[in-house]
Amino acid sequence: MKRKSKLTIATATAVLAFLGGVAVSAEDKYSLKTPSGIAFSDFRGYEDWAVVSSARTDEVLKVIVANPTMIEAFKAGIPGNGRPFPNGSKIAKLQWKPKKSTEAPFVVDVPDLFTQAFVIEKDGERFPNSGGWGYALFNYDAASDKFTADPSPSDCGHACHVAVKAKDFIFHPYQKR
Repeated sequence: MKRKSKLTIATATAVLAFLGGVAVSAEDKYSLKTPSGIAFSDFRGYEDWAVVSSARTDEVLKVIVANPTMIEAFKAGIPGNGRPFPNGSKIAKLQWKPKKSTEAPFVVDVPDLFTQAFVIEKDGERFPNSGGWGYALFNYDAASDKFTADPSPSDCGHACHVAVKAKDFIFHPYQKR
């Protein structure tokens, strides 16, 4: 009987250790922080945020999602009403390499490998020199199933966003549903 109990305890311990390891590796991305101080953990739950828009470049397919604070602001007419997004607004541009669908009966590009999460957060006190927005890029490597914080400066995104200063530096409008 003691041998069976020890085997049961050893098996249970191994299963819990495995599940604990899975939980830790799933949370690894949330331990990342860019050199500018933007933490991936500030965007926890982005996987379930509402879709704002989508975009396509020659290299990537993007789905742009926003947290509830930003979605409420979009629905209230921001930035079209001339008001800025409130502090706490967050957006993530999730980016995939595209591939041609082999299943659809028509020509269509679909997401292939996930590559990056480009994140933006509004905090006028932390980011006063960039219109209140902080920018960060978290790269994803499919082979290792790991994210890394890109070392680019947080204001590099702001320079690109100057063209949409009148829209509080946000390119993608909340699309009609």
